[in-house]
Amino acid sequence: MDLGLKDKVALVTGAGSQKGFGKTTALTLAKEGCDIIVADIDLEGANKTATEIRALGRRAVAFKMDITNSVEVNQVANSALSEFGKIDILAAIAGATTSPKFFIDKSEAEWDKDIDLNLKGVLNCCKAILPQMLSRKSGKIITVASVNIRKGFPTTSIYAAAKCGVVGFTQVLANETASSGINVNCIAPGLGLTNFGVGGPPPGGLEPIIQGIPNKRTTTPQDIANLVAFLASDVSSDIVGQTIGVDGGTSII
Repeated sequence: MDLGLKDKVALVTGAGSQKGFGKTTALTLAKEGCDIIVADIDLEGANKTATEIRALGRRAVAFKMDITNSVEVNQVANSALSEFGKIDILAAIAGATTSPKFFIDKSEAEWDKDIDLNLKGVLNCCKAILPQMLSRKSGKIITVASVNIRKGFPTTSIYAAAKCGVVGFTQVLANETASSGINVNCIAPGLGLTNFGVGGPPPGGLEPIIQGIPNKRTTTPQDIANLVAFLASDVSSDIVGQTIGVDGGTSII
């Protein structure tokens, strides 16, 4: 199926990690014909991803961007618009979680970090990109939540709260912008072997968790990238404000 993404311009946040959802999403969109703005707090990693995209024959620029800093996000958006003239797609993938702890043990500083990285960062990116989409009456925004929105995993309270916020925000933003030609949807990934968590694997290891997933595997970056590409295309134009789980069936048990 031709997704019709040739010569579209996509901003992908969190695309600097060399084993994350963002990099694979950026490369997948490039293979579909997109030019890519690679944004990550890790500029070295962002440059590596941009180099791989150029090797595919597409244009790419890399920016250091802290999604929790609205000034920095706006600067990157403006620079990207100067470079490409438009941003057709925002894949707001960047996110992280603090060390796993029960809620009673979480400090307010840890609350703030989880909320800033996983909710406010999405708001900052959407606010920076939306004006030019509205003026052009065209655009695709894909946000990222988590299987945690449907499963109450212990030690993830504030992360889960932030991701639930992303879902609510996605629904409202989709309702506000659909009549202006903008599609906004959300993906809720399952467990993935990425660098997003700073606490490392749980004490019992990952294998018991994987065995509890119906399809007995983790969610891969390519699983997420495939759905991003679909939602970024006009093939999915009647999908509006939805949160789609990609979790191997974790959310159904």
